[in-house]
Amino acid sequence: MTDHPSAGPAGKPASYSRVTLSRIMTAVDVNLYGTVHGGVLMKFIDDVAGAAAARHSGGTAVTASIDEIVFSEPVRVGDLVHAHAQVNWTGHTSMEVGVKVVAERWDSAEDEPVRVATAYLVFVGVDVGGTPRPIRPVLPETPEDERRYREAEIRRAHRLARRRAIQAHRAG
Repeated sequence: MTDHPSAGPAGKPASYSRVTLSRIMTAVDVNLYGTVHGGVLMKFIDDVAGAAAARHSGGTAVTASIDEIVFSEPVRVGDLVHAHAQVNWTGHTSMEVGVKVVAERWDSAEDEPVRVATAYLVFVGVDVGGTPRPIRPVLPETPEDERRYREAEIRRAHRLARRRAIQAHRAG
């Protein structure tokens, strides 16, 4: 599997960070179109990702960026929604958390859950003063974990390249 530098805290397997949060969507979650507001789902995604990041890092972790959220299906009032998160990749103080959101439709609960959103968020482990702190490496355990790790590296390279390009443009 993936090699990580031996300096710093001991690594943890990817499965250690896995978290699932579930909730039933209610009328207070609805937008003007009669479906659950994207902002409600965004907060739910950030909550589950934050729990996975804190679990993995062994302490406080804060959202540094939301790389991508894709809403693929609407969520309706009454749906039982599950958000599944795990740490995909780790750097020295940062980590990428992947989130998959599925819904059990209230009117067809015997059907398979429907994927309604996916997201990638970047978190930074911080100490009590808010200063970034080293976090332990994530250790992929399965081919799926390894795929997630490699794809997270691609997303990180794109984030860094975009930042450099914007800085170069502003300087020029």
